[in-house]
Amino acid sequence: MTSAPQWLRPAVHAAGGEGLEKTEIDLGFIPLTDCAPLVIAHEKDFFRKHGLEVKLSREVSWANIRDKVFAGLLDGGHMLAPMPIATTLGLGELKKPTIAALSLDLNGNAITVSPDLYRRMANLDPAAATERSTCVRALKKVIETERHKGSEPLCFATVFPFSTHNYMLRYWLASGGIDPDRDVRLVVIPPPHMVNYLGSGEIDGYCVGEPWNAQAVATGVGRTLITDYEIWNNKPEKVLGVNLEWAERYPNTHRALLMALLEAAQWIDRPENRIEVADILAREDYVNVPADVVKMSMTGSFRYQHGAAPAPLPDFNVFFRYAATFPWRSHAVWFITQMYRWGQLRDPIDMKKVADEVYRPDLYREAARALGLPVPASDYKAEGRHGKSWTLAEATEPMMLGQDSFLDGGIFDPLRPVDYLEHFELHNRQVSLDTLARVNP
Repeated sequence: MTSAPQWLRPAVHAAGGEGLEKTEIDLGFIPLTDCAPLVIAHEKDFFRKHGLEVKLSREVSWANIRDKVFAGLLDGGHMLAPMPIATTLGLGELKKPTIAALSLDLNGNAITVSPDLYRRMANLDPAAATERSTCVRALKKVIETERHKGSEPLCFATVFPFSTHNYMLRYWLASGGIDPDRDVRLVVIPPPHMVNYLGSGEIDGYCVGEPWNAQAVATGVGRTLITDYEIWNNKPEKVLGVNLEWAERYPNTHRALLMALLEAAQWIDRPENRIEVADILAREDYVNVPADVVKMSMTGSFRYQHGAAPAPLPDFNVFFRYAATFPWRSHAVWFITQMYRWGQLRDPIDMKKVADEVYRPDLYREAARALGLPVPASDYKAEGRHGKSWTLAEATEPMMLGQDSFLDGGIFDPLRPVDYLEHFELHNRQVSLDTLARVNP
């Protein structure tokens, strides 16, 4: 008999509570399907198993979570993967060392546009518009046509400036020859409000996490063009973020929190639990949408247009398999390259040093090993080299990882980030690649 994949094995049962510096914890979350690890750890008593009494606080925006964690009003929270980097560097309004020792999931976002915009795309280039791999070409034709008419630029929304949504939308637009800073207008809208803004015509499209693409499609106010999985297979999405000083003051509590979330992630990724996960997330206290909408992505299918049959997308929401919980420092470096590419970073920094400070696989390994879970031996891996699932041999035991291709065929070597940036036009004119190369040899 063959053994079960490591993501399906039961974790070693770990008694909790002994030696915790703090047992009452407040965590913030945004109503999205990828808040599932926090919600399931709470609902299925994984937090309590490890000695924690956790209160989950539904927040209205990513800025709210950042600000409340910064001020100590929350102990930590569901964060966008680039947020701890931005807060540590002082990008935006606040600066405070913030760390991520756990990734909460892979994938889960999509780009959705209004039916009117899609009709214009289909009229100008029906062949390109109907294919997810080429639809950006049809969008470019709409933009060029509107420019010649003297019309206002199309308006697209993302959820936060330092977000995978912002970087995925920009990456996709740029892959089709669209300049995100000159050819369209970008705005920030909290995830739960995206559907209403699209339906009212105040925006033409958005990049957001589930279930807000499925909700737009289900209600007929949107058509999804492409998912983030199709832009970058198995990209990182959210993390558990805490202030560095909090983690250093409460190390045992932090470890217990990581262990509880690791067990929750395992539970979520068991196929037989996905329907129950969707039913729980759909509740008013959490995501507050119909369970059938949540189930679309959580059960491995995705509906791109209203009335169409769902398409299989089994890896759209990944919470544990493929080392989804591991905080790869290479992912942190990729986010920093995007901050440079789009002009958010204006000073040369040592990218690896920042990645090592913010993403903490050392703390992850302590929690995972206490549960008897396998862990990667390295903190860095290249992206874009695997067009199918592959085995990571450099680990405490072989680990199956998912494909990691980019839609443009790009390869990202985290040890040579400046070489990667050479393929793109830098929107930050104040930073030269020569300067970056001196800091990042």
